[in-house]
Amino acid sequence: MTRQEGKRLRDRKKALLEDTRLFVLDMDGTFFMGQRVIDGALDFMEIIEKRGQEFLFFTNNSSKAPEDYIEKLTRAGCPISRDQIMTSGDVAIRYLHRTYPGASVYLLGTPQLEKSMEEAGIRLTKDKADIVLAGFDMTLSYEKLERGCTFIRNGAVFLATHPDINCPVEGGFIPDCGAICAAMSLSCGKEPRYLGKPYEETVQMIFDKTKIPIAKTAFVGDRLYTDIATGVRHGGRGFLVLTGEATLEDAAASDVKPDAIFDSLGEMASYLKS
Repeated sequence: MTRQEGKRLRDRKKALLEDTRLFVLDMDGTFFMGQRVIDGALDFMEIIEKRGQEFLFFTNNSSKAPEDYIEKLTRAGCPISRDQIMTSGDVAIRYLHRTYPGASVYLLGTPQLEKSMEEAGIRLTKDKADIVLAGFDMTLSYEKLERGCTFIRNGAVFLATHPDINCPVEGGFIPDCGAICAAMSLSCGKEPRYLGKPYEETVQMIFDKTKIPIAKTAFVGDRLYTDIATGVRHGGRGFLVLTGEATLEDAAASDVKPDAIFDSLGEMASYLKS
């Protein structure tokens, strides 16, 4: 790349960042790595606040309740309100109420997700279920897998909170919701309808909450097939950060092309400061 080409690329990145009204921020691999805040993430939050730009944390990770993430962010020095966090669990709750009101749901999920569902009025059951909903279940057991697959074979609708295959943690990755669903699909011969990023239900819920046009919204994250795809497939923007799953080589080989690639949220902050 020539010096002139490099300057044009930097100018384009800066213009895209400055023109964005809403940053929808991923968490695992983007803001956090495990319990650690990724270097520069807090600087990014500070600079967009000073500039009057808005943000919304959106995580596909349905193993925790929004309140858990609020507490984690507060401990990390980034206090937020409930209106500034959304999870794939929230999308699933809204989808269930709108599409299958009153249906009985067998949940493969953590106690935190179970509590969120019950508090939202979702009718959970361990007996015959109308719907099987799989989440990022870190309390997964063989009994849950067996029962969920049996309900699906008997006609239950198969849903999943999100498609992520692995969750980035310090030192590597752990199996996520997509991996759990792959085992279930291989057993029962049915694929789930996924919610969360990068699907329309998520984009619509974000717009309904913020009222900011999707064309002025940037989805920021470390995964091409979820974070970036949400933006570029729905008329928004996708900003890839290289602090989690995807690499430059992955981006070059993918049919999902980010609008811009940054080393980290910290690099994004440096563009906005300059």
